[in-house]
Amino acid sequence: MRENGGQYTHSAVWAIIAFALSGQSDKAMELYKMINPISHASTEEQTKIYKVEPYVIAADVYGTGNLLGRGGWTWYTGSSSWFYKAGIEYILGLKIQNGYLTLSPHIPQDWKNYTIRLQYKTSIYNINVNVVSNDFTKNTVIKTFKLNGTIIAEKKIKLIDNNKYNEIEIEL
Repeated sequence: MRENGGQYTHSAVWAIIAFALSGQSDKAMELYKMINPISHASTEEQTKIYKVEPYVIAADVYGTGNLLGRGGWTWYTGSSSWFYKAGIEYILGLKIQNGYLTLSPHIPQDWKNYTIRLQYKTSIYNINVNVVSNDFTKNTVIKTFKLNGTIIAEKKIKLIDNNKYNEIEIEL
């Protein structure tokens, strides 16, 4: 919360990450959509209120008085990198560390699948994630992890620069 009663984006994104990690994936996605800049400018009327670029995350969104709903401090904030991390790393679950790709998603309960296309140097990794069981185990439990049709027991892969399309199939 900002001193003007509005959204302080850094802390809002950290709250999204906390909801995702605590297993409240639906709430994480609800908040993610809420602070997405495009959500503040999807109509002409909203654009007139928001008054900043709908493709740049604002450091804050004012919450009181005649500035209610107006964005502020765009192109200035580190919130955009945290927003990116919240979506890619904590909701979709894609992490790359020390050259290894892992997936630890925290997706909403009603999602049935999603796809990520990742370019690594000259290689393309098409990552297809399918929910095969809807017992809502926080949608984080990877049942199978395949690379180009081969089951990967470790459920992580070393990214390689092989100038090919690589298919990763994941079942939750």
